[in-house]
Amino acid sequence: MIAHDKRDYYEVLGIARDADQKAVKNAFRTLALKFHPDRNKEPGAEERFKEIAEAYAVLSDPKKRAEYDARGFPGVADFSQEDLFGNIDLGEIFGGFGSDSIFERLFHRHADSGKGEDIEVELSIPLSLISTGGIEDIRIERPAPCTACKGTGCEGGARPETCPSCKGTGRIISRHDQESVEIQRISICPDCHGRGSLIRHPCDACLGSGKVSREETLTVNIPKGVEEGMLLRIPGKGLPGKTPKDPPGDLLIAVHARLDPRFERTGIDLVRQETITVTDAVLGQTIEVPTLDSTISVIIPPGTQPYSMLRIKGKGLPEFGSGKTGDMFLKIAVHVPEKLNVEERKLYERLRELGSQSFTH
Repeated sequence: MIAHDKRDYYEVLGIARDADQKAVKNAFRTLALKFHPDRNKEPGAEERFKEIAEAYAVLSDPKKRAEYDARGFPGVADFSQEDLFGNIDLGEIFGGFGSDSIFERLFHRHADSGKGEDIEVELSIPLSLISTGGIEDIRIERPAPCTACKGTGCEGGARPETCPSCKGTGRIISRHDQESVEIQRISICPDCHGRGSLIRHPCDACLGSGKVSREETLTVNIPKGVEEGMLLRIPGKGLPGKTPKDPPGDLLIAVHARLDPRFERTGIDLVRQETITVTDAVLGQTIEVPTLDSTISVIIPPGTQPYSMLRIKGKGLPEFGSGKTGDMFLKIAVHVPEKLNVEERKLYERLRELGSQSFTH
């Protein structure tokens, strides 16, 4: 980004120039959580996150901030990416969600052209784990470099030979003249099938591919209040790089709430349906209701109507990245008896008579 196109760092974080370090950190945390690329997939979110991260990197460091305050952008122009982001602990700021590798991913993305692709998997966890945070194991199967040949595909770890037909390009170029026009035809090398190299003695373990399928159990740190569909990233657990020297990709874990017959999740709130009798709806009643960690007594007020919603404060889920807790809502359903005995029918008929008398008067 050209310096004159940049916005003032204080403006980026939305803070005053005399803001203390706590205010700087809080502003960054709020904005970074909002625009974090693993949470926000809207166009422009990644660029916004970069801008926020750069502003925080300067203003959170007293020396860099003093240079910026005194000279503006020229005062911090000589700092490298490592100088800016090397000391930022995203795990501490984001409560376990952030990964320090995000700066490497975002600001050096094009440096590792041979880096392996990311893998995305789904993980279903119970509401109780979303409420408390904790760890969850996930079992994945992914290709990994063959240890027998160290990823070369050659027996004993030898290096593949450069294909003599295409001289390592993987392509064959043929030319011929037609009516004073030179025609060039490019095709995949038939000898090396486009690899540019030949494996004379393939590794028995991987059959010359340089990769083997491997099952692995990974422990995932689930942050408290993790949002539906949030991506958690484990660096280096994706597909292998294009060559043994290239770094592997990352594992992206999309977290989802496991279906719970007791509750429905709506953001940080929980909804539960409670079915009561007609008499309890009319006269009121105290019922026992399960929560995520216990049971509580709830008073059903007299005259409660079907489909009423009763709110129980603070019995929902924690909000990710803040101290706020959602509520639990009871959706009241009223059960109308389908069959009545003789005595019950008489009582309901008497109630109907009383209701008709009240209506006429």
